[in-house]
Amino acid sequence: MSVSVFKHCVRNKSFALTLLCCAMLCTSMPVGAEKLVRASERQSSVSYPHAKETIGNVRQIYDGVLSPEIAVNTFRNIDRLFPSALVRKSKQPYALPLDAKPMKQFSFIDRGQRIELEQYLELNRVAGILILKDGKIKLEKYRYGNTPQTRWMSMSIAKSITSSLVGAALQQKKITNLNDAVSRYVPELKASAYQSISLRDVLMMASGVAWNETYSDPNSDRRHLLEAQISQVPGATMQVMKKLTAAYPPNTFMNYNTGETQVVAQVLRNAIGQSLATYLSERVWEKFGMEADAYWWLDSAKGVEIGGSGFSATLRDYGRFGLFMLNGGYAGAEQILPKGWTYEATTPKQLANGKLIPYAYLWWPGTSPEALADGAYSAIGIHGQYLYINPRQNIVIVVWGAQTKPTGAAVINDRAFFDAISREFATKP
Repeated sequence: MSVSVFKHCVRNKSFALTLLCCAMLCTSMPVGAEKLVRASERQSSVSYPHAKETIGNVRQIYDGVLSPEIAVNTFRNIDRLFPSALVRKSKQPYALPLDAKPMKQFSFIDRGQRIELEQYLELNRVAGILILKDGKIKLEKYRYGNTPQTRWMSMSIAKSITSSLVGAALQQKKITNLNDAVSRYVPELKASAYQSISLRDVLMMASGVAWNETYSDPNSDRRHLLEAQISQVPGATMQVMKKLTAAYPPNTFMNYNTGETQVVAQVLRNAIGQSLATYLSERVWEKFGMEADAYWWLDSAKGVEIGGSGFSATLRDYGRFGLFMLNGGYAGAEQILPKGWTYEATTPKQLANGKLIPYAYLWWPGTSPEALADGAYSAIGIHGQYLYINPRQNIVIVVWGAQTKPTGAAVINDRAFFDAISREFATKP
């Protein structure tokens, strides 16, 4: 719980509410983080338009109990929840010109029903949307008081950013091979179920290690990982991963596992010899031309970035990251990602037993026949976050969701919307 919520309780003179707030404040503020959070608030209050808003806490996010208004405030202020690392902006922003024919009205069919653009935005609680075609802005819209300066949470879109850093480390030969055991880079995992698991296996979430991803269950593995982060004890997240047990042979079963991305983050941290935020800034953010600073949660003060969530950036910079992927991992004339990486990392993968899975290297391949034909793929986060990329049609779509429930709150099928946009603006032969 944030200090600002506590002050709100006191101002409203509700004794019961204040007691509840006190309890939540004591149990949810990461150890040693209050000073850092307050310093972050002071630092950003001058320039960031949402810095003084009342926000909730991270447990409330995953429990899905925030009110719609507080959810919006919290989702655009997540760097106040934990100590966060700065990803520095570029001195030369990549231009995003307006399209000569911007999108004004649009409708599409979802499960037999015609849906207008405004219906989609309202029913799915879209807080911001950006559509780029051929690098130009077809649509840019902010809702719920957001602005071009707003930084919005990524949730699991951060996983796909982490995946791309693996590609950058391969290109620089800081990581030798995806078939390397993760324990080669993270020695503390040698006496664990991850001892012989390859980096490729964890990128596919096919390690075979048992994991329960249920966000709202306080006893799930996902929540154990979150509590380790809340503790802000150095090394606590890896301790959670070390205690897990194997359920299947490696590369025979895909099970969505946010903990695997923390393993990837630790591999990266040890391989590159610097923070993920600094590496992202140096290799992508500054070189490609992101116009604003971004922030990334840490597992402890001066610790390792959270590989699976906690990244926040502006709408246009998420769009630029999509263009970076569309560009084959080039920034200017420099090849940041290995040749062919953007295809390899985003297309459906096959397990050792021959089973095809709907997942790649921390990216979600398209599922419809047309999306598969276009090589489309997405980074997806709970509460309605999307970064959709269609290489054949040269389209990038960013959607910020303000849904209060982690999952199951979307009324309209987002992928049906993306497919319809791709058809609408398809490049004519």
